[in-house]
Amino acid sequence: MLKRCFVLLAFVLAFLTAAAPATAAVPAKAQPAAPGLAKLAPVAPAIDCAALAKVDLTRVAGATTQTAEVVTGTHPYCRVSGTVAPAIRFEVRLPLSGWTQRYLQTGCGGLCGNLRIDAGKADGCAPVTDGAIVLASTDMGHQGMDAAWGANPQQREDFAWRGVHLTALVAKALTTAFYGHPPRYSYFSGCSDGGREALMEAQRFPQDFDGIAAGAPALHFSVQNSFHHAWLARANTAADGQPILLAADLAPLHRAALAACDGLDGLVDGQITDPRTCRVDPGVLLCKGAYQPGRCLTLAKIETARAIYAGARTAEGQTLEVGPLMPGSELGWAGVFVPVAPGAPLLSAMIAGQAINHLIFAPGASPGFTPQTFPFTAETQRNEQAARALYDADDPRLDAFAARRGKLILWHGWADPHISPLNSIDYFEQVGAAMGPDRRDAFARLFLFPGMGHCSGGDGPNTFPLLAALMAWVEGGAAPDRLVAHRSSPTQDGQPMPPAGLRRGEGGLPQAGGPAMPPPAPQASSPALAPRSRPVFPFPRVARYIGHGSIDRASSFAPALPAAPSTPTD
Repeated sequence: MLKRCFVLLAFVLAFLTAAAPATAAVPAKAQPAAPGLAKLAPVAPAIDCAALAKVDLTRVAGATTQTAEVVTGTHPYCRVSGTVAPAIRFEVRLPLSGWTQRYLQTGCGGLCGNLRIDAGKADGCAPVTDGAIVLASTDMGHQGMDAAWGANPQQREDFAWRGVHLTALVAKALTTAFYGHPPRYSYFSGCSDGGREALMEAQRFPQDFDGIAAGAPALHFSVQNSFHHAWLARANTAADGQPILLAADLAPLHRAALAACDGLDGLVDGQITDPRTCRVDPGVLLCKGAYQPGRCLTLAKIETARAIYAGARTAEGQTLEVGPLMPGSELGWAGVFVPVAPGAPLLSAMIAGQAINHLIFAPGASPGFTPQTFPFTAETQRNEQAARALYDADDPRLDAFAARRGKLILWHGWADPHISPLNSIDYFEQVGAAMGPDRRDAFARLFLFPGMGHCSGGDGPNTFPLLAALMAWVEGGAAPDRLVAHRSSPTQDGQPMPPAGLRRGEGGLPQAGGPAMPPPAPQASSPALAPRSRPVFPFPRVARYIGHGSIDRASSFAPALPAAPSTPTD
């Protein structure tokens, strides 16, 4: 069936290309290329925008184009909205002028359910910032964040892989119809579940994209949304149903992590270079007398913090996930599994509840689990096998993607409060074990950002030219040997910016149609942070201070191998 889809797509693309008027050919003079990018001549539209509403896409993916309209603004484009049967909505934006023969599809976070194109981390990437690239995305086959759609096997499949793949086929067919010319280079970029989608494309459909950026990927989707989030919610819930750790407890926990780990790389700079070398003992915060919010912790709070650092386990101590959250991520716990205010819900409990009752097990098989009743057992782990086969993007054999010269950039924040960066490290190493390190390193890179939260935010530099680096590697052959990250404006109204775990709509958190999120809690105890730039080198290398120059300037750092890591639970 898959082969048949490819044949049909090739036929449609060939037909549309042949049908394009010769007068719509590429102009003689190409636009100047950005550093590292191929010199591609811009292509003008071959037909009117409105004509795309009549393009027959049924042979491509069972899609029915619904609307095609011109959107004006700084960079006008033709917006095409449609549906792939049964309910996969998509949107494609095609520039009305200056199209440089490139296509970028962006991922969708959380459980998706909304249609939003988000070309993040595009600093210095002229095709994106200049509006010279075709963009597309999808809602992955359902609307809203409620996971009741999990009762429908087709919608499970649409979410797992079908929605993203078929949107790529449709977008390329529409591009070819509009310009009379297919994309020369195709890219995918996503974070959180969007990172899982990115890896799923590289693993299942290596022909779809030339370059893929996978940020903080939820590649172990089943474990992430069951054991991981249920553990975090249960660990921070007392027998009376009230939370144990509160937002005020996170600042002292973070200070304790920095005190124990910040200087391990030889430089005290307010961020932890490699938390795997760090061992944090929350017991140092035990109150000597009465509990003082923001200053010390009760024994119950200390035990809760230890459970969070340890990660999901069976009663016998067997680990149930690849790795726990890392020291340094504490400030991002608020709004995820620590309430930002009294009575506020725990996002981890909401995530786990949706997944374990609607998505992970066979429809109707769950007895109505809560994080408190969910069984953390090896048997439960075995019962999730069918879900892992459907949703997880952990296949390390990327031979087909590598064979067609595809390029993959994995990236993750060390202070991610949602998905442990140990998942990305483990996958990168699994690819090396399956294909050999040299073959892997010829097409894949992993970048780990100290102090960065989930997809963005956090205390560390978290803005970097991801898409520019990816395109330069694909088109110019220059493998990125570093990504310079910036922390430019970390304060807002006199308070530090909330970590990514508190922001609506960023990197996989609920967006339009999702559950209402509480406002972020101010972190008045954290000082305003100065602008900073830092180089981040491909794993396993880290940035090491050269001994002179400002610690807030990237030029003061060089690559080095870290000390032998040991997880905080060793």
